[in-house]
Amino acid sequence: MSKIYPDSGVEVQGAIARHYDTIMNIISFGMYPKFIRSAIAGMGIEPDDWILDLGCGTGRNTRLMHEHLGPNGHVLGIDISEIMEKQYLENCRDLPNVEFRRARADVKFSLENKFDKAWMSFVLHGFPHEVRLRVIENIFENLKPGGVFCLLDFAEFSLARMPLVYRVPFKAVECKYAFDFIERDWKEIFREHGFVEFEERHWFGNYVRLLKAKK
Repeated sequence: MSKIYPDSGVEVQGAIARHYDTIMNIISFGMYPKFIRSAIAGMGIEPDDWILDLGCGTGRNTRLMHEHLGPNGHVLGIDISEIMEKQYLENCRDLPNVEFRRARADVKFSLENKFDKAWMSFVLHGFPHEVRLRVIENIFENLKPGGVFCLLDFAEFSLARMPLVYRVPFKAVECKYAFDFIERDWKEIFREHGFVEFEERHWFGNYVRLLKAKK
């Protein structure tokens, strides 16, 4: 399957997709599981929440979200990858009130139900900017009034001022779209799309951020 956006680094395929969780654990020196658990705890999930997990991947994040839910909570995972779909369904097979849909986040969609929270983890930065705006519009459309978009991704920072220990791997690994993502004022962009009441939390020298925006 060819990439929709050839210059993107977030459309993982082949062996990388099949071993994604293991690769993330290795390249983070084992820190990723603790970090992602902390970030999901920061979502403020309520037991009855309906959560939209966009770019859901292997289902690792959905499993962590499900730990915070009660019997009336629900998670819908959306991803474009057939490889990820197989892993998601396998990893979440024992979880009630979890479903998967293979679909694109950048094409307009209106789901049957509205959601209390939408989550996107290290996906938005990998799109061209005009595509990011379409994704944000989709998320806004599918949230309930008062619903919250939880974006876990790079924060805003100057690459030139970034310490060498972070700058070298960032430049080596990230796709070209990430370099303009970090320069944009995402709170202002979200305001322009109808979001309000922002909260944020940072990790890794303030270069990674969970940004929560309310509809």
